[in-house]
Amino acid sequence: MSKVARISISVEEELLEKFDCFSEEQGFPTRSEAIKSVMRDALVQEEWTKGLHVAGAISLVYDHHKPGIVQKLLETQHQFCPEIQCSQHVHLDHDHCMEIIVLRGTNERIREILKQLRQVKGLKHVVLTMTTTGKHLH
Repeated sequence: MSKVARISISVEEELLEKFDCFSEEQGFPTRSEAIKSVMRDALVQEEWTKGLHVAGAISLVYDHHKPGIVQKLLETQHQFCPEIQCSQHVHLDHDHCMEIIVLRGTNERIREILKQLRQVKGLKHVVLTMTTTGKHLH
């Protein structure tokens, strides 16, 4: 288990009040847990900018009745087999589907997958959630 370090910081009262409200709204049990979460988010962003191996998920929403869209999505995904770990297909209603693609690889390759998928006509929403493999966070 890691040693715990105690720190002291100086911040403006208004900033601290806003952060405490944010922490409470987000459900953090303590200010320390909220600060650690923000620190980890910053470190994950740094992983993405440094080109380390990272992880993420691309979520897509589309009308599956659009001619050729399912085939084009599959063809695009098959170009990136090493990075795609798995995908999940969800029927949102009679017309709309959501696909979640879990990825692991370099920032460049994951962004290339995102770019290729965004070029598929008929998508209603495409979003990348960036996260970490955990190797560089302690």
